[in-house]
Amino acid sequence: MGVSGGGKTTIAMMLAGKLGYIFAEGDEFHSQANRDKMAAGIPLDDDDRAPWLESIQAWMTSEAEVGHSTVVTCSALKVKYRDVLRGAKGSTIFVHMAPPADITLERMSQREGHYMPPSLLGSQIDTLEELEDHEEGFKVLNIGAPTEVFTEVLGQLKDY
Repeated sequence: MGVSGGGKTTIAMMLAGKLGYIFAEGDEFHSQANRDKMAAGIPLDDDDRAPWLESIQAWMTSEAEVGHSTVVTCSALKVKYRDVLRGAKGSTIFVHMAPPADITLERMSQREGHYMPPSLLGSQIDTLEELEDHEEGFKVLNIGAPTEVFTEVLGQLKDY
């Protein structure tokens, strides 16, 4: 979880590969209307995100029902969004990828072909609610090399 450009996909793909889990990029679940809205520099609202989150949750449940564990990238910026994802069958652990905003902005500015413009980073930061005590998960700064961050995430997951 975390804002766009925080390194979710890089670490999630490494994690899924190491653990043998099924990987899904949360962005792939967005409707074309959501993608167009973000590409136009307009932040999504709760109504835009609701069907997106429900489709991710349904996918997680369908994979769990056939015995697959999953790793999913998803901004999951608010507690109520994470509540939807926690409704999937099985257990859900959130890894909040949280590099400093300047690093995130630099990463976003260097990506090519992504519909989320760097201009929306501020709205995501404003929307973000930190993990609460009742939520399973932890925060990672994601300021080192991907292999270092992956090792940190894997080590912290052992506590769950």
